[in-house]
Amino acid sequence: MIKPHNTNTEFELGGIHHTALVCADMARTVDFYSGVLGMPLIKSLDLPGGMGQHFFFDAGGGSCVAFFWFAEAPDRVPGVSSPDALPGLGEIVSAVSTMNHLAFHVPEEKFDEYRRKLKDKGVRVGPVLNHDESEWQVARELHPGVYVRSFYFTDPDGITLEFACWTRQFEASDTTTVPKTQADRRVPAP
Repeated sequence: MIKPHNTNTEFELGGIHHTALVCADMARTVDFYSGVLGMPLIKSLDLPGGMGQHFFFDAGGGSCVAFFWFAEAPDRVPGVSSPDALPGLGEIVSAVSTMNHLAFHVPEEKFDEYRRKLKDKGVRVGPVLNHDESEWQVARELHPGVYVRSFYFTDPDGITLEFACWTRQFEASDTTTVPKTQADRRVPAP
């Protein structure tokens, strides 16, 4: 299995501990993440003062996906708090400080099997995207320039999820893009 493995010279990080998301219906979230995706529920608790709940699911490799259910959480705003569509099917922009999507690493040899399995469970999945360095950065077919294969789907609250697998090791030439700044943004007028 290909995964990046580089040395952090500042902190000894062991990966993502957990990502905390917000759901509208914790029972439906448990059903999807444990029932459909097979992630064991490892911790659940009610928050103080009736504020809500916090549940943790084992995402494998020592990482967890956690959910808050807040009694007074506002609804999702597609195109603002989350993308309006799945990558490959429509607009993927979301607002600054939001989570655009959550990607799970899957074994390359099981990639197609897992896509079929989700479809068999009734999950709507987007097209397979073979990410490469071409003009549109995606190819229909797998070729030596593809660095990651992925497909996207959503959970019951519209959170965009991705199953992805690396297909090659990275080199110094993979990090030559010049970072943009706040001044480069094209923010629409209110």
